[in-house]
Amino acid sequence: MELRPIKTELDYQNALKEIEQLFDVEPNSAECDRLDILATLVEAYEQKHYPIEAPDAISAILYYLEVRGLSEQDLEAYIGTREQVIAILNKQQPLTF
Repeated sequence: MELRPIKTELDYQNALKEIEQLFDVEPNSAECDRLDILATLVEAYEQKHYPIEAPDAISAILYYLEVRGLSEQDLEAYIGTREQVIAILNKQQPLTF
């Protein structure tokens, strides 16, 4: 595959396939440089065509709790009472810093 900007979905899919083939190349090799360039091109294409918006603060907090195996009760030490935690997580009370 010739290195050039990714302009179509087909270009994108072909680049992903080549990245997969190059994934275990030796560091500091020509193939490694090619992998780096392809990854940069794919990243630019994805940012343009598949943007991921940042989550709102409450969604981020809930995700943080979930991946760490924590509960809403664990927030009480930082926020206050259980009622305050529930109000904030239900977006009934603003989250302040």
